[in-house]
Amino acid sequence: MSLEDNLFEQRRSRVREIQALGFRPYGQRFEFTHTIPEVVAVHGAAPAEEAAAARTGPTRPADPSQTPDGPAVVRADPLEDKPRVHIAGRIQTMRRMGKAGFMHLMQSGERLQVYVRKDAVSERDYSLYEMLDLGDILGVEGYLFRTRTGELSVHAEKLTFLSKTLLSMPEKWHGLEDVELRYRQRYLDLIANPDSQRVFRARARMISSLRRQLEARGFIEVETPMMQPLYGGAAARPFVTHHNTLDMDLYMRIAPELYLKRLIVGGMERVYEINRNFRNEGISVRHNPEFTMLEFYQAYTDYQGLMDFTEELLKQTAIDVTGSAVVTYQGQPIDFGNMRRMTMREAVGDSTLNGHALMEAFEARVEPTLIQPTIIYDYPVEVSPLSKNKPDDPAFVERFEIYAGGIELGNAYTELNDPQEQYRRFELQRALRAAGDEEAQPMDEDYLRAMSYGMPPTGGEGIGIDRLAMLLTDSKSIRDVILFPLLRPEGEIGIAEKLK
Repeated sequence: MSLEDNLFEQRRSRVREIQALGFRPYGQRFEFTHTIPEVVAVHGAAPAEEAAAARTGPTRPADPSQTPDGPAVVRADPLEDKPRVHIAGRIQTMRRMGKAGFMHLMQSGERLQVYVRKDAVSERDYSLYEMLDLGDILGVEGYLFRTRTGELSVHAEKLTFLSKTLLSMPEKWHGLEDVELRYRQRYLDLIANPDSQRVFRARARMISSLRRQLEARGFIEVETPMMQPLYGGAAARPFVTHHNTLDMDLYMRIAPELYLKRLIVGGMERVYEINRNFRNEGISVRHNPEFTMLEFYQAYTDYQGLMDFTEELLKQTAIDVTGSAVVTYQGQPIDFGNMRRMTMREAVGDSTLNGHALMEAFEARVEPTLIQPTIIYDYPVEVSPLSKNKPDDPAFVERFEIYAGGIELGNAYTELNDPQEQYRRFELQRALRAAGDEEAQPMDEDYLRAMSYGMPPTGGEGIGIDRLAMLLTDSKSIRDVILFPLLRPEGEIGIAEKLK
């Protein structure tokens, strides 16, 4: 039997021992008065004079049966108002010393020390304490105090067992150095790496900020189909599935665009959606086949209006997430309060290039250099099948993309609302598809029918939520900001056999 198997069996036997004490090894409802982050936020920073008093003040007499590091390190008095708390968390550290000991409980990325003394809890609770393993989940009732070193702690008076861990925690909780293991076992990454939790909390604040700003401007959040009879709205290969009852193939959407613009036709003049897109393409530090997009559409505006709005939107989002419009990404300060604008031709520096050649030159020579937030506008019509032509230069369209940190964050344009021109563009896409372009978009006749009822002048934009989260959390890979990124199957795990 391997060491890990032996530890697993030892912990399974402790489940029975915990039950014999009268505890439920997989817990019950626990009424906590505070989360650990709340306790730390309110009481965590000791005033300098209190910390000094803690170092020199009286202590409880040491129990001669314990080591010199036992109760003698504990102050005689708790905090002045003796605040009582009921807290819960996962055991991160354990230090037993005869008839007393310390442990740290971790919750939501914050930890709090707990002091357990044999004569301060029931005999049953102390017997439980002696059986605990790192990773077990525990409820503690007691009062707050500071140790001689000034560390905020809970003096335990009652313990409640909430859940047993059967597998070993990462050694010393220093985090997971195996990157693939972090992505594959995200639950373990979140336990061991407080920074991972902070990333996903920042991502949640980012999405809340975007929603709040859009709704303040009168946008309505909607939902559109994930499975579509035709895919469209982007140049990408779709995933295909089949509906048995209707006996028809369906496509996981590559973009919600054509459905959102149908809503514009219907009179919902400001709409947005934050949801998943699926593209059957490669995986990289910036690409995951399942990813999150914000798309919003506004009637009676154009790409110039969206540029102004985008500058405000991203600046405020950066402030809401990080506290500043200037964020640091991979060692570079990124100032969302100062967004540059230039045409694609200006960026490339060659006014003779058009069409695909211009786009290829931009992607190869310019895109990686766009570290500071930059709007690149006026794109070739050949790469923009849903955008409106520039009236004074029909070889280009009213489209822009947003870059920062060398990453494309978003794409926007004045929507093409001429159904005859849209039909012509679909025909061009169909020709490309016949020539072997698997990312060319199919003819969508229902969308053309909707446009034929009249679409108002409209601006639309998509922002990559995952990529924006990368910048605002200083994450190098898109997998760092997606809770469960797509990975190759890992094969037989073996846990089922252990649990028989």
